Amino acid sequence: MKKMISNIVFTKNRPLQLDGYLKSLYRYFRPELFQTYLLYKVELFEEEYRQLFCKYPDCIVMEENDFHDDFVKIVNQVNTKYILFGIDDVVFFDSVDIDLIDETFREHEDNIFGFTLRFSPDSLENSNDVITEVMVNSQKVYGLNWKNGQTAHSRYPFELCATIYHTPFIQKIISSTQNNNPVFKKLFLPGSVLIKALGKVISVRSILKSFGYFYSPNTLESWICRWCQNNSELLPNYLYFQKLCASAIQVNIVNTSTNSTFNGDSGHTVESLSEKYREGYRLDIDFVAKNKPTGTHCGLEYFQFRNNHKSKCY
Repeated sequence: MKKMISNIVFTKNRPLQLDGYLKSLYRYFRPELFQTYLLYKVELFEEEYRQLFCKYPDCIVMEENDFHDDFVKIVNQVNTKYILFGIDDVVFFDSVDIDLIDETFREHEDNIFGFTLRFSPDSLENSNDVITEVMVNSQKVYGLNWKNGQTAHSRYPFELCATIYHTPFIQKIISSTQNNNPVFKKLFLPGSVLIKALGKVISVRSILKSFGYFYSPNTLESWICRWCQNNSELLPNYLYFQKLCASAIQVNIVNTSTNSTFNGDSGHTVESLSEKYREGYRLDIDFVAKNKPTGTHCGLEYFQFRNNHKSKCY
């Protein structure tokens, strides 16, 4: 079966959480439709990651060297109709039929920004957002004009957790946000000699931002989303959705380039969770499915363990 969606997932120091992401994604969505790319920042827990990767041999693992360059290469080489981004602390607990998503893109191709799995009518009922109901394949689908979004989440159209986008659209946005002057690209890319030299004496964040050269998942999401908000007249109006299917369980952080909230404790550090993983503990995705989160982000109460027998892959 031809792959329909390229799933680009970012991971660093979270093998236990990445295991939960992949296991839950493939439980609720047909694996044969996905080509998953794991952009993996090598730092800690290489052996744990190796054990995890061998469980998912169809995933394409790319070790991060230069985040900006590595990401752009992946986006430009994918040949699927759609792209879904993923962060390793996201967990899926429901699904939307992929054929329904595909048909929604076809029927609303002139005004669809993306089809998101992070909203439902219930999750937005107290937000004052205007929700439009449409019928697609005899099923109810909902539309939200993100340009008029009433909350931080509903006016945030580009995100890395659980929204499906048309591939050419993403490729165009990524290209539009960058300064493509070949001289500037050589001088000011995150890994360039000049940027490394400047980094010894000043903060280069503002320089990279002005050129659109993100250097982490946090800066990729926030800078491109801000570009979309500032150039909204160039972009489609609507995020479509049917139901809430995924949530980020925020118990720890691994990237500090952008302020992020989390509510774990000493038992949820990356070191503690890696030790749990070695002992055979896994995230209890059944518990999450039985106690479905009601928003795009949730906390410690959903982060439960189950103990599996350890397995090795040589």
